[in-house]
Amino acid sequence: MQIIPFELRGEFITLDRLLKATGLASSGGGAKSMVADGKIQVDGRDESRKTAKLRAGQVVSLAGARIRLLPPGSVVPVAADAPSAD
Repeated sequence: MQIIPFELRGEFITLDRLLKATGLASSGGGAKSMVADGKIQVDGRDESRKTAKLRAGQVVSLAGARIRLLPPGSVVPVAADAPSAD
C-alpha cells in the first residue's frame, strides 16, 4: 500500500482537492466521482461528502493508498529509496 504524507498549507483542505493534489484523481470531477462511488474513507469511516474539510492528523484511505495529513511546516519524510535532488 502506498502511503502519501501531505503537508497542509492552511488549516484544512477539502477532500476533492486533496485527491486531485496528490494525483490520485486526474481531475476535480474524477475526485468527486470517487467520493460519490463510496471509494473513500477518512479515519476508517466511509466519507460521502465531496468537500469534507480535512485537517492535520487525519488519514484518508482508498484502494491501494493512504494519505496522512500533516500540519503546515512539517518535515515530510523522504523514502530511503527515493532519488535524491542532487
